[in-house]
Amino acid sequence: MIKALELKNINKKFNETVALDNIHLEINDGEFFSLLGPSGSGKTTCLKVIGGFEQPDSGNVSLFNENVTDIPPFKRNVNTVFQDYALFPHMNVEENVCYSLKIKKIPKIEQESQVEEILSTVKLKGYEKRKPSELSGGQRQRVALARSLINKPKILLLDEPLGALDLKLREQMQIELKNLQRQFQITFIYVTHDQQEALSMSDRIAIFNDGKIEQVDTPDNIYKNPKTAFVADFIGTTSLVSKQLAAELFNYNSAFSIRPENIKINNAQDSKSEFNAKVVVTDIQFQGSYYKILCKANDLTLTALHYVDTQNTFKINLGDSLELSWDKIDITNIND
Repeated sequence: MIKALELKNINKKFNETVALDNIHLEINDGEFFSLLGPSGSGKTTCLKVIGGFEQPDSGNVSLFNENVTDIPPFKRNVNTVFQDYALFPHMNVEENVCYSLKIKKIPKIEQESQVEEILSTVKLKGYEKRKPSELSGGQRQRVALARSLINKPKILLLDEPLGALDLKLREQMQIELKNLQRQFQITFIYVTHDQQEALSMSDRIAIFNDGKIEQVDTPDNIYKNPKTAFVADFIGTTSLVSKQLAAELFNYNSAFSIRPENIKINNAQDSKSEFNAKVVVTDIQFQGSYYKILCKANDLTLTALHYVDTQNTFKINLGDSLELSWDKIDITNIND
């Protein structure tokens, strides 16, 4: 498989702050790859190093087996889409998208043909003469994508491109972005702090925390088999049980993570289950098709789900005592 990107021993500090700590990363050609983590975790700095906007203090950046560590951004076959779109406000849609072709002195008839094709692809046909100020957020994002894709880059870097959009539009653009990536068959490297966005769009994900990569894996494996407590807690909802509590309460010799959908709520304790916990309900959150039930047993906090049925026969109230259960197959051992 062809490697689109390889980072080796990348380190970056800003004064005394470590932004990237010995980063190793390989991304395959044609992947939709996400850099996911909380604010300040190093993901955007990593993207800037890939694009050439930041120089690493040490280490190497290779694009398609070419060392580009010291090559400036405009000489790398990479384009970037930013959260604020970075459109020229005085130019209309057509002029914004065509700008790089003019710089490259592409013949005018070819410019027109390429612009027409790309605007049709991103569903902006008929908007050619509008200024950015006359467009919605989603339309401006499509212009920014069209302007980058028209250059046919081998790699497209996307820095939280949907962060300024409302939820419904963001979900719609997630589908469109993934479809565009499949259509153009180029490598997308996508920065986000939104776990659901990364899980739904990515082929693989790198989880960043304090300048380090905690785990690189498929969305499915990251959700089902988190390697560390940070990954388990950051991705989705989970209950973390420390090694000490696991030993005290369940006679189990490892810290573990248990997802709420794997916890059974029992009217009577299920003696067949390998793990059982008597808890008190501390909070109930209605989520539409289910209730999220937060429970405590001494120092242990657990989250379970109660799905709504048409009869709504099972009522749970604050302060109720419940018995929860699960099996070993439902948990993931983690580094405590």
